[in-house]
Amino acid sequence: MVSAPVPNDTTFHPSTFILLGIPGMRDQHIWAAIPFCFMYILALVGNGTILYIITKERTLHKPMYLFLCLLSITDLVLCSTTLPKMLTIFWLKSHIISYQGCLTQMFFVHTIFATESAVLLAMAFDRYVAICRPLHYASILNAVVIGKIGLACVVRGLLFVFPFVILIERLPFCGHHIIPHTYCEHMGIAKLACASIRPNTIYGLTVALSVTGMDVVLIATSYGLILRAVLRLPSKDAQFRAFSTCGAHICVILVFYVPAFFSFFAHRFGQQIPPHVHIVLANLYLLMPPVLNPLVYGINTKQIRLRIFDFFMGRR
Repeated sequence: MVSAPVPNDTTFHPSTFILLGIPGMRDQHIWAAIPFCFMYILALVGNGTILYIITKERTLHKPMYLFLCLLSITDLVLCSTTLPKMLTIFWLKSHIISYQGCLTQMFFVHTIFATESAVLLAMAFDRYVAICRPLHYASILNAVVIGKIGLACVVRGLLFVFPFVILIERLPFCGHHIIPHTYCEHMGIAKLACASIRPNTIYGLTVALSVTGMDVVLIATSYGLILRAVLRLPSKDAQFRAFSTCGAHICVILVFYVPAFFSFFAHRFGQQIPPHVHIVLANLYLLMPPVLNPLVYGINTKQIRLRIFDFFMGRR
């Protein structure tokens, strides 16, 4: 096989990349950082509060709330992989990121996103067991099983995302090392290469379809089975109570997948959309779930709502 010629100014491992921020809005970076910073603080406080309340309150040591703990942990890591660097770009004009630092950020962004998708699938399975097999709920989803499910969520993300690093490492890079983004992501880095990135494109689409796409299909299947079971309940009151236990999770699913898929399809098919809109969307789909998930569960889940009220009122 004949390899493509590589320009003389190519280096396989550039020492640094430059994160441009939001193209076309560099003059507004200082002001644009304010709402992002506020949302980041909300995410830290909200998810931190959820974790504190569930770990301290023994009556909440149940499968549904343990999965919520996993969701809060992934949310905290997800927003913390991108927001601190973004804020230093906006406020301190610290645009430079090392090559290894860029790959590390890329790895964590994609791994945690895949992990959170798996956690949402596990939460859908939790609701399925709770409604369709209530008598076996405690025995099926005991602490050991939940621990194994959590580990499987993380391992799956690691296994699917690690090839991204290998695919980037094999690429030669030209003199242009500017990434028009606020954080490092797989295709943003790959597009700087001087060689063909077809394997990166194919594998990226494969992961998106086989991981996130399959999770959505399985979640929809779970809720289809839940809906069938609920509609067979004898009374309207029983149906309402069954549906109410799923309300918060359905909201969280929509908050996670709708912005992600909108950004995904806009990036690939919305050539007429300005670049700064793409970048803002790419940041929002990583930030909105960590911000809104604690609010959704705090409002829609009575047990958590009461504990949060007691916590801020100083009651123990």
